[in-house]
Amino acid sequence: MLPVAAVVTDIEGTTTPIAFVRDTLFPYARARLEQAIARPDAAGIVAEIAQMVPGVPVLDTLNHWMDDDAKVGPLKALQGLIWDSGYADGSIKGDIYPDVAPMLRRWVRGGIRLHVYSSGSVPAQKLLFGNTVDGDLTGLFQGFFDTRVGGKREPESYDRICIGINVPPAEVLFLSDIEAELDAAAAAGLRTCQLVRPQDGTVASDRHQVAVDFSEVGKIFSL
Repeated sequence: MLPVAAVVTDIEGTTTPIAFVRDTLFPYARARLEQAIARPDAAGIVAEIAQMVPGVPVLDTLNHWMDDDAKVGPLKALQGLIWDSGYADGSIKGDIYPDVAPMLRRWVRGGIRLHVYSSGSVPAQKLLFGNTVDGDLTGLFQGFFDTRVGGKREPESYDRICIGINVPPAEVLFLSDIEAELDAAAAAGLRTCQLVRPQDGTVASDRHQVAVDFSEVGKIFSL
């Protein structure tokens, strides 16, 4: 079997506690939606939302999308703007599991190329990893991908990522807590591992390798 040349990691439930996204990031953004849509730098986002859902107040659309945890580009972009301000003034600090940063640094030293693929926008991904409790980790990653490459449960998305990073699928390891995402990655020929964090209540898959943390991922795949 070919060695792993690149790791593509999910964020929520994989590098970062689900509770951080659910209980910190989302409430922070929701409380500031009304202010955000009045910002000059959000004008393009607001116009896009109005075009997507004509006749409905933009704020109502945003709240509805947040209620449904919709993976909609304009919502993710607006959340990113809000979180940018929060990270900048220190109101938010990116939460990651304690095993993540040491293993990411180890993998980079070993020549592994690291990438992120999350439903959150690329700017939001960079904000989280740029402002973690372990410092700025963005320099460890060679690329960030969001749903502009496609949905996370679509094999074609992983095809596009492999083309984008110029690594054959058989040499790419995808990490996620979501079985359906791992299924899609595997269908595209990637190697997969599910992170089953006890505190997140993830149900272990019987179709993929399973690890409780990044240290165990390293042992399983000899990284």
